[in-house]
Amino acid sequence: MKGWVMYQENQQLRELGLNKSQVARKLRIDRRTVSKYWRVTPDEFAQLREKAGRRKKGLDRYKRRIVGWLMEFPEISTAQIHDWLKENYRDYHGKERTLRRYIKKLREQYGITKPVAARQYEAVDELAMGYHA
Repeated sequence: MKGWVMYQENQQLRELGLNKSQVARKLRIDRRTVSKYWRVTPDEFAQLREKAGRRKKGLDRYKRRIVGWLMEFPEISTAQIHDWLKENYRDYHGKERTLRRYIKKLREQYGITKPVAARQYEAVDELAMGYHA
């Protein structure tokens, strides 16, 4: 559920008299998120969203290196980049899932598409019992 819609539904359910836990279950979001926006005005919410968009990402310090790898090797996987970062930077302790999201945004931002390799396969003849392993 994305920002503004979540905020509006949170406020509507609050006005109906539901408590924070009920709203969290209904919207399938964390109760702490509901609490965060419980008494926020629409203007304050817009400011919070704008501020969140300007937040500096921890992976930004490796951005030039990652983009270089992506441009040089467009078929590279996130797992490979994750390994390279761990090998080359002692201060890197990020999670692979976080890196995957970051790389997805970089690929979109710089127009670096990952080539799709077509799988080649064919039917195998039926083998006698005991020979198929």
